[in-house]
Amino acid sequence: MSNTTRNGPVIGFVGAGAMGGAVCSRLASGGHRVRVFDLSHAAVTACVAAGAEPAADAADAVRGADVVFTSLPTPELVAGFWGDNLPHLAAGAVAVDLSTVDPATSRRVADRVTAHGASFVACTLGRTPQHAENGDIPAFVGGESEAVERVRPLLDRLASSVHPLGDVEAATAFKLISNLIGMTNLAVLAEGYVLARRAGIAPEAFAAALEETGADSFQSRVRLPWIMADDLAARFSVDLAAKDVRLAVEAAARWSVPTPVAAAGLSALVAAGAAGHGRSDAAAVVETYDPRRTARGPVTD
Repeated sequence: MSNTTRNGPVIGFVGAGAMGGAVCSRLASGGHRVRVFDLSHAAVTACVAAGAEPAADAADAVRGADVVFTSLPTPELVAGFWGDNLPHLAAGAVAVDLSTVDPATSRRVADRVTAHGASFVACTLGRTPQHAENGDIPAFVGGESEAVERVRPLLDRLASSVHPLGDVEAATAFKLISNLIGMTNLAVLAEGYVLARRAGIAPEAFAAALEETGADSFQSRVRLPWIMADDLAARFSVDLAAKDVRLAVEAAARWSVPTPVAAAGLSALVAAGAAGHGRSDAAAVVETYDPRRTARGPVTD
C-alpha cells in the first residue's frame, strides 16, 4: 500500500453509527490513522476522542485512503455511497464493507470496485457494539484472498476471530442467516419470558433455570437481562433487526428455501416497529407480547 504512516495504512471510515463507531474507535485507538465521516456530528466526535481525524465529507474520507471501511444501515445506502464516491477511491485501495446487506448488492458493489482497479472485501460482524468496543467480536469475511490478507492486520485489531467464508456473497449471506436465527430466537425468548411471568415464575429464577436447559442462547444471556431491567436502549434496533431478517427471508425466497419460522419472527419485529418501538433495542419485541409488563414479578390479569 502506498500511503502509509508509521502506524500502517491510511484508513477512511464512513458510517460511525453504533457498530461502525465502535469499530472506528477501536482502529483509531490502536494507533492507526483513521479519517472518519458520518452525518452525525456526535458520532464523529466520539471517534475523534478515540484518536480518529474528522473528514470534511464522505469524499474526503475516501480520497487518498489505502483502505476504506463502510458501515451503513441499508443496501440502498451502500450502493448509493459507492455510486457517488467510487471516483475518489485510489486505484489499488481496498474497500471493506461492514454493512449488513443482501448478497446481490454486495456482488454488484464488489464488481464495480474491482472494475475501478481496487479490491473489495465483505466483512460482516457479530455480537453487539459493546463487544466491538473491546474487539470482542467475530468477523465473517469474503473476497479475493489477496485483498483479505492485505487488510488482515486491521481485521485482527477490530475482531477477536476472523472467519474466511469464501466470496462476498457468502460473507453477506452468513450475517443474514446469523441474524435470522438470532432475532427469531429473541422473539420466542420474549414470548417465553412473558409466559413464565404469567405462570408466576420470578424473572431471576426464570433466567437462572433457563441457563441449564437447551433454551440457553446468546440472546438469553445478553438480552434477557435487558428485558428484565426494562433496559431497551438501542444497541441493535428493532428496525435494523427487521431489515436484516427481511433481507434473509427475501434471499431465501429467491433460492426457493422455505423459512416459515423466520417469517414469524419477522412479523414479531414488524409488529414491534408498528407499535412505536422501532428505535428501541430489538429486545423491545417483548412489548408487543405484553405492553403492561413490569420488570419484576409476574404479570396478572
